[in-house]
Amino acid sequence: MRRSTAAAVGTLTGAALIVGVRLSVQPPAAPVAAPPAVDLAGGTPAPKPSASGNKSGKSPAKTQAPKTGLKDGVFKGKGATNPYGTVQVSIRIENGEITGADATYPTTADSATINPPAVAALKQETLGAKTAKDVAAVSGATYTSKSYAESLQAALDAAKA
Repeated sequence: MRRSTAAAVGTLTGAALIVGVRLSVQPPAAPVAAPPAVDLAGGTPAPKPSASGNKSGKSPAKTQAPKTGLKDGVFKGKGATNPYGTVQVSIRIENGEITGADATYPTTADSATINPPAVAALKQETLGAKTAKDVAAVSGATYTSKSYAESLQAALDAAKA
């Protein structure tokens, strides 16, 4: 009799613990949709400091091509395909520097939770990059990182002076 009572108490305690743990676990967040694409061409560029103290409000005339060899404008890389979809990068170049980056990327299944934060990190890295090799891959988003770098390099190649 004692053994059956102990077994019943143990079983009920174990079941209560399992149910308690199950109830305390939060379900995964719902997938988020990709943010709308940024219009790099129509965006307002950041104000540029004037080294000459020009107070007339007019921009000074352009003299030489920037040292980086990149033309000013908006350039779109070719779409780079991976097993989960296609990633395509667009960049804005001002004064030979990358001042803006945007990308289209897959947002279905697992890509909906992996790609948005990964692409946001890749965009930030792009702003300080000179080549696609300067952009570090994001852990857990290997295919996205490789596709992003491939498309970014194509955009940079298109921007070469």
